[in-house]
Amino acid sequence: MTTSSRAHPRLLLPLLHFLKPYKLRLLWAAIALVVAASGVLLLGQGLRLVVDRGFASGDAQWLNWALMGTLGVVAIMALASACRFYLVSWIGERLAADLRAQVFHHLLTLEPEYFFRNGAGEIQSRLTADTSVLQSLFGSSLSMALRNLLTFIGAVLLLLMTSPWLTLMVMLGIPLTVVPVIWFGRRVRRLSRSSQDQVAELGRYAGEALQGIETLQAFHHEAEDQKQYGRRVEEAFVAARARIFQRALLTGFALLVTFTAVGIILWQGGHDVLAGRMSPGELTAFVFYALIAAGAIAALAEVAGEVQRAAGAAERLLELLAAQPTIAAPEQPLALPDPLAGRVAFEQVTFAYPSRRDQPAVEDISVVLQPGERVALVGPSGAGKSSLLKLLLRFYDPLAGRVTLDGVDIKHFDPQALRSCLALVAQEPVLFTGSAEDNIRYGRPEASIEEIRQAAAEAQALDFIEALPQGMQTWLGPGGVQLSGGQRQRLAIARALLCNPRVLLLDEATSALDAASEQRVQAALDRLMQGRTSLVIAHRFATVIAADRILVMDQGRLVAQGTHQELLQTSALYRQLAELQFQQGR
Repeated sequence: MTTSSRAHPRLLLPLLHFLKPYKLRLLWAAIALVVAASGVLLLGQGLRLVVDRGFASGDAQWLNWALMGTLGVVAIMALASACRFYLVSWIGERLAADLRAQVFHHLLTLEPEYFFRNGAGEIQSRLTADTSVLQSLFGSSLSMALRNLLTFIGAVLLLLMTSPWLTLMVMLGIPLTVVPVIWFGRRVRRLSRSSQDQVAELGRYAGEALQGIETLQAFHHEAEDQKQYGRRVEEAFVAARARIFQRALLTGFALLVTFTAVGIILWQGGHDVLAGRMSPGELTAFVFYALIAAGAIAALAEVAGEVQRAAGAAERLLELLAAQPTIAAPEQPLALPDPLAGRVAFEQVTFAYPSRRDQPAVEDISVVLQPGERVALVGPSGAGKSSLLKLLLRFYDPLAGRVTLDGVDIKHFDPQALRSCLALVAQEPVLFTGSAEDNIRYGRPEASIEEIRQAAAEAQALDFIEALPQGMQTWLGPGGVQLSGGQRQRLAIARALLCNPRVLLLDEATSALDAASEQRVQAALDRLMQGRTSLVIAHRFATVIAADRILVMDQGRLVAQGTHQELLQTSALYRQLAELQFQQGR
């Protein structure tokens, strides 16, 4: 994934359709914005009346009325500003929520290869950080920009009505004061990004160290990690110090130029008041509007930077939404056969991964699995065993040949419908943050607690689950870290049992277990495979010898098949594997 270094703001336009359902709220927000901006401008007229009709004329009643009117305007402005803030912030949060949901829903339609190619961490960052940038823009920055634009236009018009000569001075002076402030502001933003990067690096380093705390301590690496982390802390401090120094300069310069400009205006305006060309109240209002105009310009410059940043975020998110799955349902998918027998066939299948097109992972494979047959796949690493499972799950499509289920090319089925009759138990089962019940229910969300308990019992998992502190409701932590490898494996088997699949795929489901755990998991697997077509990648002797048929693969090709005894007599590769690997499982 690559994006341009400076994305064009027009990339934000496609996101506007997310705002269509909230037109009424947008209208009310616009009304509140106009009222709030008008209130700010009316304050200047209130100040003029307070000075001219109250202070200068010595009329106490006029002073009271002017102050009361000004306070009334302030109250209306405050109410309108609060309404604007709520409505616009609500719209920004709603847009971010809708965008996150749509992007996530779309991501789940993409094949696994997309995430391998582009990095799940990068995609996750786009889903969270980039939507937050857009939420900030639509929920705050744009409304501030519109408000400042309105107040700037209104302030300039009122300045012209009050004193065209002083207005010309202000318009010439604004760039002289605002441009240096913008220059300092950009330096502060760059240093802020550097500081944020250093803090992010601190978090990354600490997270990596804490996640691997056992390895860290086992290799007595504490002192080295403390030194490395301390160095990064100092680098973050240096970056922060540079940022706050520039921020201090910016603050001082802004105060200097602002009050210098006010002093010049007061000097020239004071001479106009003494000459009778302007009243004291008009001078007060003029200074007020000049400050508003200068502040509005500075705020608009800040928002321009936010718009540029948000355009980059929009480009990255729209790239995700534009990604089209290469594995998709046909326009008119066929229904699965009913009843489904579970006959699987690979017919002259050749396949290579997209990143290695010139190196076939599977080459000219033809094999049929009869309904209910238990078939084991064996071969050295890289022989193409896992690739066959991925093809059957239709994570990929073959370059040549076809894969069929009950005689129908699986391309004619909806991938979700196809996978609903398959179940995968992997060597390293993936468990999700949640309870034991949550992880088993993953196989069939609508299952009852009785069905979940039955699946757990058949998977030899119910005893250890009930021994947990809260039984089925025990929180297992991220990835089920509180469980042993055998326990996680049995939970995965319970999840597969709950699916009640017609075709079962096992990817070295016992290869990483100790003998005691393997015995319990193997018993659960035997229960799981009964009456189901099973394709099993196996390294352990017990799993292989129990298969109805064994397929021997090497370098992507099927080189032999038969029973255990037959292959010992006919296949030199199988005999070698048996001597090196299978016998270790006895």
